[in-house]
Amino acid sequence: MPSDLVIVYHRQPYEEVEVNGKIEYRENKSPNGIVPTLKSFFGRFDKGAWIAWKHAEDPAKPEFERVIEIDDAYGKYTVSRLPLTPEQVTSFYHVSSKEAFWPILHGFKERYNYDPVDWPTFREVNWAFAEAAAAEAAPGAVVWIHDYNLWLVPGYLRTLRPDVKISFFHHTPFPSADIFNVLPWRKEILESLLACDVVGFHIPRYVNNFVSAARSLLEVETLKREKVKPELAAETSALSEQSVVTEIGYEDRTIRLQASPVGVDVSYIEEVAAREETARKVKAINSELGGAKLILSVGRTDYTKGGIEQLESFERLLEARPDLRGKVRLMHVSVAANSNMTAYEEIQQALEQLAGRINGRYGSFDWQPIALISRPVKFTDLVAYYRAADVAWITPLADGMNLVCKEFCAARTDGDGVLVLSEFAGAAVELAAAVPTNPFSHKSMDGAIQFALDMSPEDRKGRMKANRQMVVKQDIRFWAEDQMQAFGSGVLPALASPAA
Repeated sequence: MPSDLVIVYHRQPYEEVEVNGKIEYRENKSPNGIVPTLKSFFGRFDKGAWIAWKHAEDPAKPEFERVIEIDDAYGKYTVSRLPLTPEQVTSFYHVSSKEAFWPILHGFKERYNYDPVDWPTFREVNWAFAEAAAAEAAPGAVVWIHDYNLWLVPGYLRTLRPDVKISFFHHTPFPSADIFNVLPWRKEILESLLACDVVGFHIPRYVNNFVSAARSLLEVETLKREKVKPELAAETSALSEQSVVTEIGYEDRTIRLQASPVGVDVSYIEEVAAREETARKVKAINSELGGAKLILSVGRTDYTKGGIEQLESFERLLEARPDLRGKVRLMHVSVAANSNMTAYEEIQQALEQLAGRINGRYGSFDWQPIALISRPVKFTDLVAYYRAADVAWITPLADGMNLVCKEFCAARTDGDGVLVLSEFAGAAVELAAAVPTNPFSHKSMDGAIQFALDMSPEDRKGRMKANRQMVVKQDIRFWAEDQMQAFGSGVLPALASPAA
């Protein structure tokens, strides 16, 4: 039976577990995140399908199940798994997506690596995704495609199935035209995205950057521009915009552009925060701190996350403020997202060396200024640290959104805690009450963390109240509803409220 909703995403919507030699498909361990939210839409349609890729040493083996049926808490839906060889995964994902596209998307031209890119393989993989989506889609179905490693899918799908409605959401920043146009395949990428009915981005800046890039190469007409909603117009962010293009025309087609910031599952995080087990962990953390203040930083080991700059700022803080030695501790969680990639290995080594130097210079038998954590932390444990932290220090050099800062605010049902947030994180356009900082400026970084540590209880609570209100309002469900509603009336049956 063809599907009315087809979601195209690189990850499979479950975890594979081998039990007694057989594979079982289980719900993701944490219900917090995008995948459960996307799956929740299957309940709105008669039939749903999910397209993903799966490692396959030999895709030709007959025992490889390309299509499976899933029946879980979100209903019954089909999953089409595209078998990719290790060579294809390396070329398509590690090289093209991470070594060529990722640095450009985040504005790091000096890290861009064009030479090893195998563009034909990227096309081949994207064509396979498009074919699978075309095969699953019912007449007039909605096909929702996610992220930059599937840039070419909309164009291929429009050729195969001109009848379907196509939406694409870009989960990373979209850079200005002079940065994006470094890519030799820029025109092909833009033409594919312009085959969509809806193209979504986190914030208005990325929308306007996309329009600028498209107009630099193609005959694109601006059909509608609107004033940015107050919820996305914090003046403390370097990414703020006053107006945003919401409709463009290209080759007799109208494309809707949507700025919708991805949020977090606030109700789930609040439920975890309220558990007795969490309270016990918070008590244990505070006991171990012995009265010292806790600064918490959580992110991936990536040059875009500003980990090195943050540790250097912390070193300057301890140098300038001897009174803080022994009375403040930084827990810096930096987990490698992609192993065996030289760029990330270099960052990890630099973090370890810097943390070791700071601990050696300022630490004692009774106190170590930095706890560097390089392994994944269970989300339930992380919520306990969110609750115990005096300050969340989130300072990426570039970040499409950043959900850690929103998780921190969602967990602080006590109304306390200070968020220090880089103005180059997409979330900064929403969280106007955060303490803003510029990670490219020593003065700004050092001043912001000192300001946060010295903040009065009244100021802390006032800022957290405002931040929590925004995080609750624009949660993960708000994002998903906002994206789907961009198609207009008649697409979503039984539309629920964003807070449902």
